[in-house]
Amino acid sequence: MPAHALEAVRLSKHFGPTKAVDELSLAVEAGEVVGFLGPNGAGKTTTLRLLLGLLHPTSGTASILGHRAGSAEARRVAAFVPGEVVLWPQLTGLEAIVLLGSLHGEVDEAYRDELIERFELDPGKRIRAYSKGNRQKVALVGAFMTRAPVLLLDEPTAGLDPLMERVFRDCVLEAQRRGQAVLLSSHLLAEVQHLCERVAMIREGRLVTVSTIEELRAVAGVELDVAGRFDDLGSIPGVSVVATEGDEVRVRVTGPIEPLLAVLGRGQITSLRTHETSLEEIFLSYYDDARG
Repeated sequence: MPAHALEAVRLSKHFGPTKAVDELSLAVEAGEVVGFLGPNGAGKTTTLRLLLGLLHPTSGTASILGHRAGSAEARRVAAFVPGEVVLWPQLTGLEAIVLLGSLHGEVDEAYRDELIERFELDPGKRIRAYSKGNRQKVALVGAFMTRAPVLLLDEPTAGLDPLMERVFRDCVLEAQRRGQAVLLSSHLLAEVQHLCERVAMIREGRLVTVSTIEELRAVAGVELDVAGRFDDLGSIPGVSVVATEGDEVRVRVTGPIEPLLAVLGRGQITSLRTHETSLEEIFLSYYDDARG
């Protein structure tokens, strides 16, 4: 058995002087959903295309269930949903789904019909009459119906309304329970936070971090809103001032909180509120630090 469901080892792709992906190493295990985050142009889509074998790497390797990316064996055990779905305009939705299934080779037809119903897709309409959201539904049905051991999803909910986003999340969680591995590139941080235990962040083609959500929150620390008059709280070890407004200060604490509490205990606190750091704030802090 392969060590990992999906693996990239020092994977690089250069376009002339531009390093779209640079020395990227990442592994996804069976039954795991990993979020893949980064701003536009960071290298997420290029990485996914390398993992699928749609691009040839400049250096490094990629494999799916131990099979070389792009090989016939790798394609049989993977399914892909792009953020911009292009389909055959003359076909109906059902004809397109059947064709996608025939290209993959294995389809659970009962599950396919269930997915069509759950995503509220009209399979009799022609693709040319579909909205962007409905074309996205066709691709999602096409991927999930294969029950492929590895799912590569690149902004898969683009164009979906909130109700259909919820259906998508349910399908991902069901795939995880079946032991499928999922690499999810998404700009919806709430979606990643809901589905993923681990997150890989990429910037300018290089991985910034691969961490669990809880590890990221621990690094980000705790934020508190303190109302009252105090000396410079930012001079306390492990404390940084995030924002000030009048007599209220928001501070972030990394490491022991006792030095801050000792200072606060000597003053008069009019209010004190804790603030759980969201994944979006953590994500932005990494990129703010990089720009600084």
